[in-house]
Amino acid sequence: MAESLLTREPRTDAAARVLCAPTAQLQGGSLTKKSPEQLCQELLARKRSLSRQEAEEICDRGREAVVGVLVEASAQLVEKVTGKKQPHPSTPSGMLPIYEKPPVVKRNGKPGRKQGHPGSRRATPPEITDRKEHILAVCPDCGGKLSPEPCCRRKRIIEDIPEVAPTVTEHTICGSYCGRCKKIVEPVVPDALPGSTIGNHLLVLTAWLHYGVGMTLSQILLLLNCHLRFPLSAGGLVQMWCRLQEVLYAWYEQIGEAVKAGGWVCADETGWRVSGILHWLWCFTTSTATYYMIDRSRGEPALKKFFTEALAGILITDFWGPYEHVIAAFKQKCFVHLLRELKKVDLRNQSPDWAAFRKKLKRLLRDALRLDKRDKLSAAEYSSRRARLDSRLDEIIATPWEDADAKRLVKRLIKYRDELFTFLDHEGVSADNNHGEREIRPAVIIRKNSLCNRSEKGANMQAVMMSVYRTLRLRGLDPIATVAQALRQYIETGKLPPLPPPSTLRG
Repeated sequence: MAESLLTREPRTDAAARVLCAPTAQLQGGSLTKKSPEQLCQELLARKRSLSRQEAEEICDRGREAVVGVLVEASAQLVEKVTGKKQPHPSTPSGMLPIYEKPPVVKRNGKPGRKQGHPGSRRATPPEITDRKEHILAVCPDCGGKLSPEPCCRRKRIIEDIPEVAPTVTEHTICGSYCGRCKKIVEPVVPDALPGSTIGNHLLVLTAWLHYGVGMTLSQILLLLNCHLRFPLSAGGLVQMWCRLQEVLYAWYEQIGEAVKAGGWVCADETGWRVSGILHWLWCFTTSTATYYMIDRSRGEPALKKFFTEALAGILITDFWGPYEHVIAAFKQKCFVHLLRELKKVDLRNQSPDWAAFRKKLKRLLRDALRLDKRDKLSAAEYSSRRARLDSRLDEIIATPWEDADAKRLVKRLIKYRDELFTFLDHEGVSADNNHGEREIRPAVIIRKNSLCNRSEKGANMQAVMMSVYRTLRLRGLDPIATVAQALRQYIETGKLPPLPPPSTLRG
């Protein structure tokens, strides 16, 4: 019966007119003229198998009715087996559950440290800043007098931070007349930007909490008022961040050049609203630098703003089409996206042809990932296995697959044939875009907390500040101390120092 449902052609002429008559009843009186959606709901609500006559009547209604019944029936089957209700294919992703707990896997053995494991604990601080001795004069239980000298001693180390209170310093600036210049000159106060009453450390700290950590403006103000006892207005703080961004813009430009000069670049993008209008936040990152850019376009115009010339290194991306407009020496497409696609199709496609295609492609991808660990292979053996991967890929492409999903992915493999195994020919290049996705995740958290930006000026400031703080973090530097020191030097000399190189102490 399944074969007849899928292969039979719709009836025509007199039979079709009888089936489509508004008031006509079908043979047996089981089904009336209904839309495919209504037909599926009515048949599946009966909770019984279809008769041959009903199956033929569905087939006569055309391909849409057959597909509708099969999709609904498969969803109910999956729901019955898994115990989870399957969303409708047209359900928007925003209406799907954010998180579902995975099934609890019972592990064998007792929890905690295993026998023979050395374990770990917090290291003793290298320096003791204060010492206190605690001694009793009377017994806390009976009130009896205790011996004047303790009979034993034990040490306990407690780490804490002191209660924080703002410091207010009055600076008296003395001007002196210069006979040579014929003017009065004054010394520079490096503790704050000119005309500002907010010190450098507080300015840099609050900017890092917002653009580096993802705290909202209201949360920062609450922290300042409650913990630091430092009342501050939202507008005044934002204005100071804007001035800090103008100072750090030179670093922003240097970060962009450092990314383009890297051996490889990961790129990714995500939605970002500015004044309620959809923009896109682009992320271009290497192992030591991350450059963010917010632009109205998600296509070629935005990419040309960053890649003003050909990229000498390797571009690692997903399969988003506009990346094809970037000229690079080599390109690598993300293996993880291919594996995700295979898993996604598996949820709705159980055809034998798809299963065969998925099995071959998945094995090919996993074998390529294993070959990337080339330490224990000779050059000849590695070259032989590498050539075998190419021949297997060509074999998958040349196979006349009949499944629609298999055909679609074969077209993708053909289009990006030369961009799949680039990581095997260049050491240090990843087969996935995980680094780019990890670097864009902090921006996604900020987007969730702060609801993006209210103006183009705010969007530009967002990109600059996130780029600076994220890059310093990648380079193993203290973002607060590094920016504060650079800001102090800028105030003293009028020039921002170069972007610091990666720390040698980076983990």
